[in-house]
Amino acid sequence: MRSTERLFQIIQILRRSAGPATAAALAAEIEVSRRTIYRDIAELIAQRVPIEGAAGFGYVLADDYDMPPLALTPDEAEALALGAQWVARHPDAALARIALDAMAKIRFALPEGSRYVLEQPVSDVRPREDNKNRPLDTMPLRDAIRRGRVLAFRYLALDGQQSQRAVWPILLGYDEERVLLIAWCEERSAIRHFRVERMSAIEVLERKPQRRRHDLLRIWHEARGRASAQRPQL
Repeated sequence: MRSTERLFQIIQILRRSAGPATAAALAAEIEVSRRTIYRDIAELIAQRVPIEGAAGFGYVLADDYDMPPLALTPDEAEALALGAQWVARHPDAALARIALDAMAKIRFALPEGSRYVLEQPVSDVRPREDNKNRPLDTMPLRDAIRRGRVLAFRYLALDGQQSQRAVWPILLGYDEERVLLIAWCEERSAIRHFRVERMSAIEVLERKPQRRRHDLLRIWHEARGRASAQRPQL
């Protein structure tokens, strides 16, 4: 365990302890020597963490002490959420559980109004066709999703046909090579998946979708459930 992780864990133990925590008790829980605990306590005090006590008596943390919250931007939280989603699907059950625990910590570190970004990335949507990628700028798409605005763009279909679309964006889907925009298409009156590399002339309009994103997300989940139920079982 790295020293920074030990320091954090000591603070967590002291925060939940009803009384003074001895160096022996701290050492047993963290699985280090008491000498290491004494050194870590000294380091924490040097960093102005309000710990009181002494060797042989135990240590307590001031009741009003609180660690600074994680200062994550929505973009940073989205990136972390995407990575955690991939890990959470890993066959290693222990690793998957750790990823879910990390997601919970990130959720509570964000302001309530920003927590929706943690449900935005989807990492199991995989387009079937493979074309060469070009650099993608998803900032306008994510801006439209977060602000709840209609998105307009030109779209190049696989058959070479171009069309002008206006959609109500729901979320972005990712795999190792592709990015998809999942949205309600005004032209089709249905949810559609748009490959971002086939979108051009993207414009965020200053009008809002006629349905709430929460409702559109529910419709999309229901459609995914029906599609999964229709797939042949191997």
